[in-house]
Amino acid sequence: MKTTSLRLARIIVALGAVLGLSACSAIKLGYNNFPEVAYWWMDGYIDFDDEQAPRARAELARLHGWHRQQELPRYIEILGRMERIVPGAVAPQQACSLVAEVRGRLKLVADQAEPAVAALAASLTPDQLRHLERKHHSNNDKFRKDWIHAPLPQQKDKRHEQALDRLESIYGRLDAAQRQVLQRSIEQSTFDPQRVLAERLRRQQDLLQTLRRLMEPGLAPAAARELVRGYVERVQRSPDARYRAWQDDLQQENCRTFAAVHESTTAAQREQAVRRLRAYQRDLRELAEQQP
Repeated sequence: MKTTSLRLARIIVALGAVLGLSACSAIKLGYNNFPEVAYWWMDGYIDFDDEQAPRARAELARLHGWHRQQELPRYIEILGRMERIVPGAVAPQQACSLVAEVRGRLKLVADQAEPAVAALAASLTPDQLRHLERKHHSNNDKFRKDWIHAPLPQQKDKRHEQALDRLESIYGRLDAAQRQVLQRSIEQSTFDPQRVLAERLRRQQDLLQTLRRLMEPGLAPAAARELVRGYVERVQRSPDARYRAWQDDLQQENCRTFAAVHESTTAAQREQAVRRLRAYQRDLRELAEQQP
């Protein structure tokens, strides 16, 4: 299962990950096409056979229907609370609280998918696991090229560009002084791509080991679901205590940065944020009311 990294302005990034795309019209298109897009993303990792493909499509459609009915109203409510707080000051604790709430909702999605994931995993073949390993290797090579082997100034520029793009999608264009607030945070950040890569490799090995156990003949459904649940929990809370401590520190850092950037915004920029959040809510209401 795909997880999101902790990035600057977690309050916006987390919601962006849930909604998929930042432009309002694109939210509708992206959300309605989720089952098809998700199928092709998963197929790129697994290479489904003719029997697995229709099962995967059916389960994604079921999960999508559940999410439309049960989860979209919750995100509308979260966005409504964001709309009410952005005209004033936003404390780092408020930002982190909203991020934690969104992460909790993502856990519910994983719980809902658990039985289907366990059943599908049991049908995988050794060739499909090798395909998954090759995909991991390819992704890791790209990550190393983009982050590990890139000079430090280039890494910082990339993080600044990504964070600026997300912030400006909400507030509109940030001026030079506001960009400097963001830049100072990135310069002082504890972000470490080596730590990210190490945890990424741990998760990949964990996934492969879990899948091999799920493929064992005679495994009871309850035991299979427990294996899936354990893997998801280890993704959300790494067994590496040092990584967890660093991750928690980074999250707090990101929330402080978001609060600082928000503090620097003008009344007009905050009104822009209110309008954007209202537009998100409007789009999600329309999506929630659509028949699958």
